[in-house]
Amino acid sequence: MTIDPALTPWPHEDAVDRWAALHADVDRGSAAYHQLLATHRVLQDRLAAATPPPEVADRLSAMLRDVSDLLAEHQAPEANRWDGWQFDQPGRGMPVLPPFVVDDSDDSSLRGRVTFGRFYLGGNGAAHGGTPPLLFDDVMGRLANHGYPGVARTAFLKVNYRRITPIDVELTFEVTRDLVEGRKRWVSGRLYNPAGEIACDAQGLFLQLLPGQQ
Repeated sequence: MTIDPALTPWPHEDAVDRWAALHADVDRGSAAYHQLLATHRVLQDRLAAATPPPEVADRLSAMLRDVSDLLAEHQAPEANRWDGWQFDQPGRGMPVLPPFVVDDSDDSSLRGRVTFGRFYLGGNGAAHGGTPPLLFDDVMGRLANHGYPGVARTAFLKVNYRRITPIDVELTFEVTRDLVEGRKRWVSGRLYNPAGEIACDAQGLFLQLLPGQQ
């Protein structure tokens, strides 16, 4: 199945997460699986915008049940998961995440792009207010954990909404690690609309886990 790029802003041919190089030794997924992820994102947007008559909804439900039954034959435990480990795919291949890509990064910052598709619509052309925190939590957590031992988890995340976050247009973001004090790692982020204005910004505290914590 070939996806028409005009149907969705993702995936772009240049949508390659530069952080993928850091995980080049992780062999999970395949080209066919990546195609499945891209197809799923199209389905999310199409379903969110659809108003099917009952007979079409019934037919689609039956088709999706068949898909669900087929996937049930290929379930894996978390330790062997593929979703979330596709660092060369938008949103690292995690369906719940907005399809972002990281274009540039160093030890204390990263920059990238994201497009909130129709699936993430809240109303009046704006992304749902709960979706920018999904982006911030992931990319800020990524930076909080980069270059430091152990694992740090989100302890605090505050998002300030300055303007609407529009859907179906490419936005840019930047994240910086601002301070590290013992187990505490403070990170901030900014999401920009196409005019270069801040749509929302965030501050977060990520706390390194103690031995035995998960």
